Amino acid sequence: MNEILFFPHKTAHAGIIIGIEKTTKPIQFKFENENENENEKQIKQISSSYFSTIFLFKNGKAIEYLQYSNNPSKIQIEENIQKVTVGNRNEAILTKEGNVFAKGDYINSRNKNEFINISSLIEDKNDRIIQDVVCGRYSIYLLTSNQNAYGIGDNEYGQLGFDSNIFKERRKPILMMKNVSKIFSGNDSIHVFLLNSNQELFGCGWNYFGQIGLKETTTEGILNKLTKIQNIPKGEIIDIKTGYWHSVIKLYSCGNSLYNGLGKNENENENENENENENTYEFTEIKSSLFENDYIIDFSCGSTHTLILTSNSKMIAFGWNLRSELGTGDREDQSIPIQIELPKLRFNENISNYHIHCGYYKSFLYYSPHSFSNLEEDLIKLFGRKEFCNISFKTENGEIIKAHKLILKYRLNQNQNEKLQEIISKKSFKESNQIFEMIYSNRIINPKLYSEIKEIINSNEKIEETMKRIYLNENENEKDFIIERKEKQYKFPKLILIMRSELYRGMFLSVTEDTSNKVTDYSELSNKSFQIFEYWIYSNQIKDEIQITQGIINEIKIGIDYFQLNQTNPNLIDLLINKFNNQNQNNKKEKIQIEKKKEKCLIF
Repeated sequence: MNEILFFPHKTAHAGIIIGIEKTTKPIQFKFENENENENEKQIKQISSSYFSTIFLFKNGKAIEYLQYSNNPSKIQIEENIQKVTVGNRNEAILTKEGNVFAKGDYINSRNKNEFINISSLIEDKNDRIIQDVVCGRYSIYLLTSNQNAYGIGDNEYGQLGFDSNIFKERRKPILMMKNVSKIFSGNDSIHVFLLNSNQELFGCGWNYFGQIGLKETTTEGILNKLTKIQNIPKGEIIDIKTGYWHSVIKLYSCGNSLYNGLGKNENENENENENENENTYEFTEIKSSLFENDYIIDFSCGSTHTLILTSNSKMIAFGWNLRSELGTGDREDQSIPIQIELPKLRFNENISNYHIHCGYYKSFLYYSPHSFSNLEEDLIKLFGRKEFCNISFKTENGEIIKAHKLILKYRLNQNQNEKLQEIISKKSFKESNQIFEMIYSNRIINPKLYSEIKEIINSNEKIEETMKRIYLNENENEKDFIIERKEKQYKFPKLILIMRSELYRGMFLSVTEDTSNKVTDYSELSNKSFQIFEYWIYSNQIKDEIQITQGIINEIKIGIDYFQLNQTNPNLIDLLINKFNNQNQNNKKEKIQIEKKKEKCLIF
């Protein structure tokens, strides 16, 4: 079942709910005119712009609501959909095979409403497996499995990282930067951020109001080359959200304050900010008493507003509210963060299972719990990455597809690699990708192709059972990984480490079986720091009895980099800092109480 709360736009899509233009508070979203009852299936993701909203379900299907249209339309793509992303007048869909289909004014000149495979247009044929895709206002950004970032579409504001006066190509993906780990854009923004594997942040595009966090720009406000951003918050960058006028890195904001989307601090002097159109050219911390003793579960930027969800089930909002996108019950703008009153949530037993999405003048809070099946998607995405693939197959056109040797060992019947190569050599690149998805996931994607490979596949196991058999081998001596520190040994299930640490994920997915049990020494970490890591890896929590010091926090920061720990919500450093602050506050209260008792004793 779904639970979706909608923060309305007064001219919202007609198919959603009757009379919505009169609503100013969050309401339950209703799917209308959907014969197959998609609302009974779980939501995976929502992407929204001024003209459309797409709902992606966990079964790989998607439906789209168009502005002023009474009937939602289905997204017609053959493959299962992994992600959807919507720009101003462009859309893109990422399939589980790593293909990207897109449509829009700058994508397909013959028919702007027809999806075409833009990943196949990348010149380097070995760089066509896509890991992520993001739509900006007029452009689309692709991140390949080889960690290369490409841009396609309009470059008028330098959002592709080139001088728009000399670079006119719009309908072919152009390499923007290599060694990229993440791309951040969207929500109608005409700027983009690229994060490399060394945690260095770069930006380009429209920066007239400081949306990129830089003062450097031309007189027109265009930053037409990727430029390194120095003034960013300390710590690992997990996520960045962008709007048309502003950007936010987890409680730090930059851009234009005309629409209050930056979240002015509560203690700012009003007289010092008389100019409502003042720009913030550097990322500045957003401070509010609403964030005290709390940490951030999720956050999102719309075109002119920002929403934040905290671990105490608080919905915090600030920004423009002319169309009731904040859900305050009125249409008054909010310059400082305020808490939004939410109706009782049906699935409120764990707020971390909720997510926020802000679109153009509208917002969504939706329920999307994690499950073990996410591991399947995660591992399938990893199989296309160069460093985790150690066996190659050639298609009929000589294109190379790389596969994971260990997966094939357990998913194919004995010694069937040569037979598989024979089949792949007669297939197209697209058909070959479908074959590998069927091998990895044990799902029949293409019945005709499946009939050719079914004799060589060991199809008796589900993907979850296969993963357990690979990484949690039934042999007791091989299922655990041993971490040794000083005179004590700790055993961790390999599957846990794969999900929690990039370091161990790379180790277990790339080494041979006979070396996967090697012992690692972590004697440089203190006992408390290691206990924190051990408990965190299993539970996403910190033990109550552990006392946090600044030294431990500094040590943990180093350890996170070493472990290459996958930071999830809640963020480990955020939890430590909150716990550290709480302990200090409690210590101060205890000292005050002791002093008061002493004073009473002196009086008597």
